Amino acid sequence: MPPNDLSEIIDLAQIRQTGESIAQWQLPSGMIPWFPNGHADPWNHIEATMALDVAGLHEEALLGYQWLIDLQLPDGSWHNYYQENEVEQDKIDSNCVAYIATGVLHHYLISKDRGFLETMWSVVEPAIEFVLDLQTQRGEVLWARHSDGTPWSYALLTGSSSISHSLRAALAITEELGIERPEWKMKGQRLVNTIKTIPEAFAPKKRWAMDWYYPVLAGVISGEDGLSHLSAKTSEFEIAGKGIRCVSDRPWITTAETCECAMAYLAVGDRTHAIDLFSKIQEYRDHNGSYLTGVVYPENISFPENEVSTYSAAAAILTADALLGLSDADKVFIDHNYLPSLINETNT
Repeated sequence: MPPNDLSEIIDLAQIRQTGESIAQWQLPSGMIPWFPNGHADPWNHIEATMALDVAGLHEEALLGYQWLIDLQLPDGSWHNYYQENEVEQDKIDSNCVAYIATGVLHHYLISKDRGFLETMWSVVEPAIEFVLDLQTQRGEVLWARHSDGTPWSYALLTGSSSISHSLRAALAITEELGIERPEWKMKGQRLVNTIKTIPEAFAPKKRWAMDWYYPVLAGVISGEDGLSHLSAKTSEFEIAGKGIRCVSDRPWITTAETCECAMAYLAVGDRTHAIDLFSKIQEYRDHNGSYLTGVVYPENISFPENEVSTYSAAAAILTADALLGLSDADKVFIDHNYLPSLINETNT
């Protein structure tokens, strides 16, 4: 059974320490690489930036958003992977581009800085327009676009689910700023309907845990339906007493997937399971507050060997916030009624 007192799992000082473990690897430009000398991608960079805000490192978070401002392309997008002084991979991932809306809303909810929100609207708007341009007539959003403008031929369930959540964050921003974007809601409703009813719209990735829990984490499947959805494959993706496998056929437990899945369980009311998962992942915590990317069982060895990653630490901080209510952005990932809905009578 998980502890009744969450302070037995993690406390505020430890959360701050984990935030500092991210900040110490942040580059002067604001870029947050996966690990020293590693690359950054916009999605994980934004995740880490949100974690910095929860940990109270607000100046570092603002520097992270400035990096995104500085590198945004004229069409509103970002490339897939960056090194410190160059583009490593120029493909553009639609999910990574959309996530800016979630990050901007998250920072605003914590900072209450309306000037930041107004300034970042000029970043969010073209990013969301870019992503929606990759939506098919059926409703799914294609995974990526080549740098020459050629779109990829397929969509991913995880990516489209995350995009639906980012669209809801973008709509929350429009409501706050008094801006009308009804076409965003319409396209978002079509996306959600496709996720819920047309599984063949997405490339088959059933081995991956994210394809299992992300529709729940994003709020596409909620309530009792969400709990049933998770329960149907818990034994496939969870190693009891250890955590969540990254893929179903490998005994590799990863920090990020375990934390995200904990938030998915929390979002559908299973707080006990969420706490249990989060508790188990504390075994991967280093003395300096960083977290191992993952561990392989039964050998109980880290993989990649001794790798700690900023995105793993970020997932841990955001999950701690969801469980403990540390910030005014704690509901963004776990309260399916908090953001504007994309569910209508055609996709219930």
